[in-house]
Amino acid sequence: MKDDYQELVDEISALLGVPATLENRDFGLIAFGAHDSEDDTAMDPVRTRSILTRKSTPAVRAWFEGFGITRATEPVRIPAAPDAGVFRGRICLPVRHRGTVLGYVWLLDDSDPGPGASRLAAAMEVTSRIGDLLADEVRAGADLARELRAVLTAEPGWQRDMALGALRAALGPSADGPHVVLCVAPWRGEEPRVRAVPGTAALCTLPYGAVAGVRPATVPAAGRPDGSSTGATTGRVSGRVSGSGNGSVSGPGNGPGEADTLALLVRLRSPDALAPVLAAVARLREDAGPGAAAGSCAPRRGLAELPAAWREAVSAARASVAQPRFGPVAQWTSIGPYRLLTALPTEPDPVIRPLLDPVHTELAHTAEVFLDHAGQAGRTASALGIHRQTLYYRLSRIEQLTGLELDDGEDRLLLHMALKATRL
Repeated sequence: MKDDYQELVDEISALLGVPATLENRDFGLIAFGAHDSEDDTAMDPVRTRSILTRKSTPAVRAWFEGFGITRATEPVRIPAAPDAGVFRGRICLPVRHRGTVLGYVWLLDDSDPGPGASRLAAAMEVTSRIGDLLADEVRAGADLARELRAVLTAEPGWQRDMALGALRAALGPSADGPHVVLCVAPWRGEEPRVRAVPGTAALCTLPYGAVAGVRPATVPAAGRPDGSSTGATTGRVSGRVSGSGNGSVSGPGNGPGEADTLALLVRLRSPDALAPVLAAVARLREDAGPGAAAGSCAPRRGLAELPAAWREAVSAARASVAQPRFGPVAQWTSIGPYRLLTALPTEPDPVIRPLLDPVHTELAHTAEVFLDHAGQAGRTASALGIHRQTLYYRLSRIEQLTGLELDDGEDRLLLHMALKATRL
């Protein structure tokens, strides 16, 4: 279908004798014509950024929409505005289907008088064919979103089997190829276009806690081991990915419905061809705003393990909240012990509840640093910047509060896992 768009854009460029670009209604780049001119002024920062990043900034979008292009049914002339980075005038051809604007064809042209009415009319006829293609894509995307959502929310058994069968039939032969599942949360607003990530077969949004009938997870209102706040004054992690390792995601403190989880099923050329996908999802995470997290599963072939892949993606996103070192899109294969930690119950283990009291923040942090340094007192004291005797005193207080013995391997394991889990 991408080739179809490119052919139509090239047809418009040939009709009008000027380079054209096609963007969807969210100003995401779909196709662009060649710029043969050696004149540096043939391009401007807005056009260059659109081509290089495949999108425009909200400010640029608002500026162009101020000329009424969302309501226009005929070509709209937009003058140059150097202060806004628009060095060249433009002609916008709105792409509509049954009265709904689905995109825009942009022409760099500030000549006077510019293309004649008959040529512009011929170009608008081409935009109607582009509108038909975009409408078909929107309908197909809506159908696939419904099928993907059904797979991710169905309980194990015949319902999930039926949902998988429907998705497999909708995707056709590509369903048996390599895929990766990704999670971005929280996601606010409309679902992005399928084109937002190269190779996307389907995407959908899911309400927090709506996966496989699991209720949103809760956490205590205490702080984290390092003293940072969980923001859970109402019993939820505010705007963060959470869950019990089974694919559930809990929402912001004001309750579910204000934000969703974005799920993406992306085709891969090969299981190790992840870099372009991760880069595109990182941009989606930026679009989702502050506090958003993203994760990916281990690549798989076929759809049989799709629910398990989704759980991995959610777990990886949760791990990225606890450890930013996992990068903008945490990969399941790279999160190490958090593969196990994200499967633990979301309620803190009773043994560490005393340490989660804000008055014991320092002790909780000491315990975590001590265990991170394999129980080596010298390294721990140095990392904390305290005297060894102070460390020994704190460790004795930790033992008193938890009832654990820090020279016992299993007690250390329990405490370490419980403290790390509170970061999720």
